[in-house]
Amino acid sequence: QVHLVESGGGVVQTGGSLRLSCAASGRVFSSYGMGWFRQAPGKEREFVAAISVRGGTTKYADSVKGRFIISRDNAKNTVYLQMNSLKPEDTAVYSCAASGVVSRIPVRAAEYDYWGQGTQVTVSS
Repeated sequence: QVHLVESGGGVVQTGGSLRLSCAASGRVFSSYGMGWFRQAPGKEREFVAAISVRGGTTKYADSVKGRFIISRDNAKNTVYLQMNSLKPEDTAVYSCAASGVVSRIPVRAAEYDYWGQGTQVTVSS
């Protein structure tokens, strides 16, 4: 079992930045690939970014590429999402997730085994 807790959400103006954190406890954090997903009201959950178990490989959704950066600190059992140049369309509940798929970076939610409860990000125009 892996327990995930997100933090760092809030309200920010267009063009601003936020850094989300996801703290993990339980089973060995460094054994899991980690991802961030988001869900806006009335929309399906969508992939945002993911990172390999050692942090050497990352993948991003086209909508956030060049603006968001995912990173992890295995010594602190934490994964981060640095969000820059935020836009109103980035408004959503952001959730982190852990995946036992380690041979590649999964982008489908069904490939993730553990989920946090999410943190709200609101970008005002």
